[in-house]
Amino acid sequence: MEGNQSAMVTNLCRVLRQAAVNNQSTLLLLRTFTSWSFAIQNAKSPQRALTLYTQMQRQAIPFDSFAILFTLKSCTHLGNLPIICHLHAHILKLGFNNHVYVATSLLNAYVGSSFEYACNAFDEMPVRSNVTWNTMITCFSRSGDVERAREMFDEMPERDLASWSAMIAGYMNNGHWKEGVRLFREMVMSEQLMPDQVTIGPILAGCSEMGSTGLVLGKSVHGFAVKNKWELNVELGTCLVDMYAKCGFLNFASLVFDMMKDRNVVTWTALICGAAKHGFGTEALEIFRKMRQGGVVPNEFTFTGVLSACVQVGLVDEGRGYFKMIKECGLRPTIQHYGCMVDLFGKAGLLGEAYEVINTMPRQPNVVIWGSFLSSCKLHKQFEMAERVIERVMNMVRPENDGGVYSLISDLYVLDDKWEDAERVRQLMLHHNVRKARGSSFIRNSTT
Repeated sequence: MEGNQSAMVTNLCRVLRQAAVNNQSTLLLLRTFTSWSFAIQNAKSPQRALTLYTQMQRQAIPFDSFAILFTLKSCTHLGNLPIICHLHAHILKLGFNNHVYVATSLLNAYVGSSFEYACNAFDEMPVRSNVTWNTMITCFSRSGDVERAREMFDEMPERDLASWSAMIAGYMNNGHWKEGVRLFREMVMSEQLMPDQVTIGPILAGCSEMGSTGLVLGKSVHGFAVKNKWELNVELGTCLVDMYAKCGFLNFASLVFDMMKDRNVVTWTALICGAAKHGFGTEALEIFRKMRQGGVVPNEFTFTGVLSACVQVGLVDEGRGYFKMIKECGLRPTIQHYGCMVDLFGKAGLLGEAYEVINTMPRQPNVVIWGSFLSSCKLHKQFEMAERVIERVMNMVRPENDGGVYSLISDLYVLDDKWEDAERVRQLMLHHNVRKARGSSFIRNSTT
């Protein structure tokens, strides 16, 4: 009897020791998971994250979903398709393809490198979340396939506010303003969903392209925000300033601007570009001066607005100074900046300087810049300057898009009494069925 009790005690001690060993192994394994996942998450570069991931594989350290998620998230910024495909194969081997968060991260990685592979990954996903569907809606919208994005939207088993926002943004960003507004109203009326600033941002951005209807809608959205006591933060305020400024209602834009507690460079730029676009060049330059006094550093778009204002007012010396300031602010002049300088010098009759700007551009000038230069030649009757570039321009114009340039060249030949050359260009236009786009205009009352 005593021998049996002794054996039972011995067995119990062995079981307890084994349990302690198992607990230590479990804790060690959990600690291993946590430390490697944490190291990958905090890797200083995608290459470092991949190196850690490879070390885990070589040392036969078991993978958890967090290590895979952090690796995918890090490699998304690389946009390297072969690496993502390799990770995809490893995920399938480990059996994590059924993990909805891993599959969604893999989809996001493919979206940044291959639209085709992203579609294939989506089709193969056994389980999909709303984030997955929303990603594909955004992906199709950015590629310009709004119809396929809408099909995705309609196929969703459940839609949240982000789904509606993604589809509305897809419509508005691709110029389908009526459809976007219609869907926005459907969301508010039928689904009883309260829009947020992410939803109304694209709506306000599209209002400036919709004419008088867009202004009415923009005011209505502004009223909705005021009624619901939304904070006039940087995001909302900038959208409203941009909308009113682009619609030509600078008083409204300035009012919203003054009411904002915080502003960033985008807010200032929206007001500057809006003023310059609608002929208020002096006001735009004054806004820029106040912006610089406030210590806000301008960006490329700011200088586009500033140089456009100089063109409006005809301030050649100031334009030269602002163009030099671009590099002083650590920026590189863009083709828009060069185009503004060509326009500025050309309208002032300084065609030699305009031609020099074109020749010093770091990239090939486009048809818009050449058209601006030729228009200035016509304005100041500088036919010799025009003849220097006509052949170069004729070699790059496209009949389906650049009919106005053909007409401009023909007019230059006529004004220089070169009727044969003018007739040659006219016959070329007939041969290619070139048509100049009709002009259009509308009158807006900026006091309403």
